[in-house]
Amino acid sequence: MSANIDSLDNRPPASRGARRFRWIMTVVWAGLIFYLSTSGFGVSFTTWLLSVILGILHLTVSPATFALLHEAFRKLAHLTEYGIFSLLIYASLLGTIDFEWRPRLALRAVVIAALYSLTDEYHQSFVTGRTPTIVDCGIDTAGAALATLIPYAWDRLRQGRPAHTKIKSTAASAASAAPAAKGTPGV
Repeated sequence: MSANIDSLDNRPPASRGARRFRWIMTVVWAGLIFYLSTSGFGVSFTTWLLSVILGILHLTVSPATFALLHEAFRKLAHLTEYGIFSLLIYASLLGTIDFEWRPRLALRAVVIAALYSLTDEYHQSFVTGRTPTIVDCGIDTAGAALATLIPYAWDRLRQGRPAHTKIKSTAASAASAAPAAKGTPGV
């Protein structure tokens, strides 16, 4: 099975080294997610981290506000780590140099991230001080899905940006086709 299954055009393929690097980064990120699911990064860690951040910003909040911020902070971490993971999977599956939009690859990346999220929550069921929850899997999957909008937006912006390039290539095609139409060889 080729790494660029969805490639329908002649975009240059990524080098073997680039593809290998993408997979290494994906596996490293998966390892980081696994590591962050250990007891050292539970509620007490994020409580301390949020306290430090608020202290650096010289902000004081009520205990109720802190509890709300803490919950949002933890869920935002889920969105972010699985969003990054999904993009790394997407890039690894993409066999071209360009970071282009491929809907089937995006779906594969989200499904892989969601499945990994399930295994991560299962892992947490064996970790003291951690509680597995299907809600976190949903948040992880939402982060993975939202992140796939980045290559979509990037591809759309890139396609819209070089309008002058499209005009030039259309003009060049018309110029080379014109002599051929008159019976003379094209340039």
